Amino acid sequence: MALQFPDIDPVALAIGPLEIRWYALAYLCAFLFGWWYGIYITRLNPNTRPNREDIDDFIPWAIAGVILGGRLGYVLFYQGAYYLSNPGEVLQVWHGGMSFHGGIVGVITVLVLYSRLKKIPLLRLCDIFGCAAPLGIFLGRLANFVNGELYGRVTDVPWGVVFPRGGELPRHPSQIYQAGMEGLLLFLILLALLHVKSVRDRPGILSFVFLAGYGAFRFIGEFFREPDDQLGYIIGQVSMGQVLSVPVILFGFGVLYFALRPKNNA
Repeated sequence: MALQFPDIDPVALAIGPLEIRWYALAYLCAFLFGWWYGIYITRLNPNTRPNREDIDDFIPWAIAGVILGGRLGYVLFYQGAYYLSNPGEVLQVWHGGMSFHGGIVGVITVLVLYSRLKKIPLLRLCDIFGCAAPLGIFLGRLANFVNGELYGRVTDVPWGVVFPRGGELPRHPSQIYQAGMEGLLLFLILLALLHVKSVRDRPGILSFVFLAGYGAFRFIGEFFREPDDQLGYIIGQVSMGQVLSVPVILFGFGVLYFALRPKNNA
């Protein structure tokens, strides 16, 4: 028994030659939600920065960090040999290929630069991004499912799905698993912690939960996801996604160490 992949057009709207895909809409909705949610979080600490104006000004930086970091991360981590031979395609993001681990590096870079430029406490700004990011991940994973990409390994579970590009055998809908863990569940955990004043008063704890939580959930999710064709398994049954998740978790613990230091007002 298996489920057939639903007949979903990846193009949400077509106007002549112009096509607007669900994947693009997922990014747009993620940035709009992150903007609104960041402003909401600033209201919980009205006498500290970042404030609403800081969030308004940071959104273009966040967009640049996510897109450039995500694209360059994919180029370096997943398709290095191909893009070395085809450098002209590196910036052709409309051809697909984004790495969330690369996006994390890109966003951390712009967070550091922006906080220094605007003289904003870095960890407080990081906490806001960390709280908003999981819902963006949730939307992105749902878009991966709509595209029929990044599907799971072959399975015999009753909810296995036969993907159009995944052969005739049913596979784990790993995009849905990851949307649930890396996205919705992590968002709810951070939402609960966000409303604990002692946590908000320790900048960096929410960032730790996001980094360590994402890394752990991604590591688990990779056990159900089919490895990228061009890479396969890196070590034994360990995928590139799992390899890249380890430093994310370790970096999260580094942030926690700094957050728990006495008289930390970052």
